[in-house]
Amino acid sequence: MLALRSLVFLFVLPFLVSAEFYSSKGQDEWERIVGGTKAPNGSVPYQVSLRWWGVWHFCGASLVTPRVILTAAHCVQRARPIYFKAVVGTNMLRAGGKAYSIRKIVYHENYDDDVIKNDIAILFTDEEIEFSSTVDAIELNDEPVEKGEELKLTGWGTTSYPGRLPNDLMQLDLKAITYEECKEAHKNINEVFETQICALTKAGEGACHGDSGGPLVREGRQVGIVSWGIPCARGKPDVYTKVESFMRWIEKTLYDDDEDHLRFLNKRKTNKH
Repeated sequence: MLALRSLVFLFVLPFLVSAEFYSSKGQDEWERIVGGTKAPNGSVPYQVSLRWWGVWHFCGASLVTPRVILTAAHCVQRARPIYFKAVVGTNMLRAGGKAYSIRKIVYHENYDDDVIKNDIAILFTDEEIEFSSTVDAIELNDEPVEKGEELKLTGWGTTSYPGRLPNDLMQLDLKAITYEECKEAHKNINEVFETQICALTKAGEGACHGDSGGPLVREGRQVGIVSWGIPCARGKPDVYTKVESFMRWIEKTLYDDDEDHLRFLNKRKTNKH
């Protein structure tokens, strides 16, 4: 499956690019994420950067509760909590934010890295994350996403393939496409499942290495987790784990670890109505 694995935004890739992160690139070369623009400071308080030893970014993630972080299984399947931290509260990789240690990793028991299915994981932090104007949880989407709906992707993925990580958090506006359209687009590449959601704009715009595990959002609610795609922005739709399909798994995982987390989610749902 080497050819297939080369398509995936694997979490091990940052070992290859992290040394380049601190190179003396001009500011103009940090400006784009493959068609994206800089996210305004404080506009994405749920964004998390997963970093080896708290320094080198390797995947994105999102803050779900003060102790729970959502990401992709392929980001953390072979990782040990002791070797990485979650950084929140900053739009920059080289400045600001606060790092939190990870207590436990739980990735989906049926995650299949051969076909990239059930690509979802939950991280539990050692201590409670302090919320502020720049740090806050995102609501999880439990409703269908229709074709053509506007979605927003954020992340620190490389700005080209191959390429370097930008210092600034980038954002990109996308549109949802149907499962049938996505399946047809990838029919000779890899299977697409109904537990996934796909989004696309045009060639030259899309996710890339380092965006993996990050949030895809519709109107302030997370609908997807960056899973895989053709590196990078080649005009094929990117594939995301569909949050809606895994709500029961998420709630069960939180309940099994600590009932307070489930109560937190239920409280948020109650406050919405």
